[in-house]
Amino acid sequence: MNKQGNTYTIIYASVMVIVVAAVLAFTALTLKPVQQMNIEVDKKSQILSSVKIASTAKDAAQLYQKYITESFVVDAKGQKTEGDAFTIDIAVQSKLPDAERRLPVFVCTLDNGEKKYILPMYGAGLWGPIWGYVSVDADGNTIYGAYFSHQGETPGLGAEIATESFSGQYTGKHLFVNGEFKSVAVEKKGQTPANGAEYIDAISGGTITSKGVQSMMLNCVTPYQDFLKTLK
Repeated sequence: MNKQGNTYTIIYASVMVIVVAAVLAFTALTLKPVQQMNIEVDKKSQILSSVKIASTAKDAAQLYQKYITESFVVDAKGQKTEGDAFTIDIAVQSKLPDAERRLPVFVCTLDNGEKKYILPMYGAGLWGPIWGYVSVDADGNTIYGAYFSHQGETPGLGAEIATESFSGQYTGKHLFVNGEFKSVAVEKKGQTPANGAEYIDAISGGTITSKGVQSMMLNCVTPYQDFLKTLK
């Protein structure tokens, strides 16, 4: 075959495309279990962070097994329903009407025997999605801890939601005020919410992302209020 001809060039290119595609497909299939495991470990680490348990990629799975003693799914009426709490896609659920959502709950039992109830959240920041977890005491009202992360918020500004200086403000705040669910507001320093809700300070220069956290919590935690009332 003439190696300078068009036929040879087309055949050679086609073979190379097939070979490269086969190699890429094999590599993707080979790495998929590892990638999935890394995603699961990272999620477990985030859940643990909401109850102030530090973990690494090496020990997150072990610590999760130790401290997360139960997980289940509830509906907007606070009743348990079918489903695997860990695999539910919160991004999808957050866009559904409250009555249609499947709401995961993770139960943490600390070394002193206290139980904390962890609720996942998903929302929108300034430049992309934000997400997190909030843990609540057994009274169904007092926030024990919170964890937030983001995909592409501005470093030094909106990205500060992922820091302890921001999330730590939630500790001790209450979701119910005088028996009425209010969630927790995020306000500029010196301002207070008009509805009487408890609040934290927004990030200076990152107001839009801060308000995104407020909206995310309101949207994702509100459907849990009947469940939280059962804890009381």
